[in-house]
Amino acid sequence: MTGPTAAIPAWSSNPPVLVGAVPLFHVQSIVLTEGYKTAKLAGSWWVQLLAPDTKTIDITAYLMGEQRLIYKKALEAQALLVRGLSAVGAVEAFAGIAVVSGLTVSTDMQITNLTFTHSIEKGREVIFVVMKLTQVPRTVLSALLGEAADIALTATTAAVTSSLVPNPVTRGV
Repeated sequence: MTGPTAAIPAWSSNPPVLVGAVPLFHVQSIVLTEGYKTAKLAGSWWVQLLAPDTKTIDITAYLMGEQRLIYKKALEAQALLVRGLSAVGAVEAFAGIAVVSGLTVSTDMQITNLTFTHSIEKGREVIFVVMKLTQVPRTVLSALLGEAADIALTATTAAVTSSLVPNPVTRGV
């Protein structure tokens, strides 16, 4: 490939989702779930939102090609490493996985579930992965830095114009 597009990586129009240091190039879906603590005001039927409570991210993706087993082992190693580091108090403030995608920038995430499926239906060189990550904020500062990064992503995304055109689909009766 020559010309002005030769230096542009193949994934530039669809950048990977980063789960820590592992790039996921073939993500099928990302589900971000946020929960909030509530409290009922005494003597009233009013409910007040107190603070964010839980944040989870569910990712489904394909690991494809020659690097698929390396990415699989890297995801497993991250899950084990972060669990091990969080048990050590001295590095507790730094023990967390960052997830960077077009939907969110979330820090202090922990892989709580990994499911790998290898089937002949998808091909011999494809591993289907489903993972669940839960946010475990270590400090108030790390939670604030994560939210600041997420706000920066939102502001940047809003400033970039999209070239996507809606696909006209006729409605069935």
